[in-house]
Amino acid sequence: MNLSDTMYSQQPSALSHEPFWVNKRVVVTGGAGFLGSFVVEKLQQRRVREIIVPRVEQYDLTDLNAIRRLFDEAQIFPSYEQESGAGSQSPEMIIIHLAALAGGIGANRDRPAEFFYQNLMMGMQLIHEAWKRGVDKFVAIGTICAYPKFTPLPFREVNLWEGYPEETNAPYGLAKKMLLVQSQVYREQYGFNAIYLLPVNLYGPRDNFNLETSHVIPPLIRKCLEAREHGEKEVVVWGDGSPTREFLYVEDAAEGILLAAERYNGCEPVNLGSGYEIRIKDLAEMIVRLTGFSGKLVWDTSKPNGQPRRALDVSRAEKYFGFRAQMPFEEGLRKSIEWYQENKEKGTRDKI
Repeated sequence: MNLSDTMYSQQPSALSHEPFWVNKRVVVTGGAGFLGSFVVEKLQQRRVREIIVPRVEQYDLTDLNAIRRLFDEAQIFPSYEQESGAGSQSPEMIIIHLAALAGGIGANRDRPAEFFYQNLMMGMQLIHEAWKRGVDKFVAIGTICAYPKFTPLPFREVNLWEGYPEETNAPYGLAKKMLLVQSQVYREQYGFNAIYLLPVNLYGPRDNFNLETSHVIPPLIRKCLEAREHGEKEVVVWGDGSPTREFLYVEDAAEGILLAAERYNGCEPVNLGSGYEIRIKDLAEMIVRLTGFSGKLVWDTSKPNGQPRRALDVSRAEKYFGFRAQMPFEEGLRKSIEWYQENKEKGTRDKI
């Protein structure tokens, strides 16, 4: 297959956001998805020379042959195959691995084997093939679900191995956690420059608003807006509202990932978060207010709560590569609601 429909080319410019990005080629797996679309836009703003976005329809990244075909067609060859007089002038290659099978508590509970297998196979084979091909840098994206169920607050990266993850999303969390192990041992044995980031729950425009597969914010927004539109008196919410969560606006997450790609070259995992913790009950009430729904919330306590609390220590990201989230939470919610109201058909597609 020709990659022309999944590749963005631009001329290098001295006006790039960071000199780092001059003469770079970047593969963004999952680049057509929620987070990936913002990462691609920010790469374009940085005037990256070439951005390659493999589409799931053409490249099943759980299949090693598909990964090899992608690398061949993107001309990512082992260094010994590129040796020539101008070899040192060839652009550096970076892979940002965002592709994942992901979803809310219900999707994780219903499809644990798929969530484990697909996420493990995608990441493990991509890292191995990237090392074999001489890729200059690999940015692996983990998940907050990798933390133990009862991690002390705020979650610090040193706590990652102090217990088993919350049961409903453990298969997903453990599969992504293995990418940290692989990144570290490939750095230790082979000198492969792989970094590992742990973003907290994301939200924002272009999110997945499918009620069966999405995380907590999109279905609450959709349910409240639909209830208001249809004159319904109640909206049902899973659990009892007592758990807490931290959320990171998607554009902030994209910026954090690119700052890490630019500035961080270490083996330690790094949290990406906002530093703002909120109870699910308070979140739901805020969404009720912002959507104009006048009915009441009904808590379905037969459904699982998930992890009791989530809040990150985000100091390492600021220390290592200067990242701090910028979007105020309520403003980010307003932007998410506005986007969904204008893009209902797009927002309700299953994007996992």
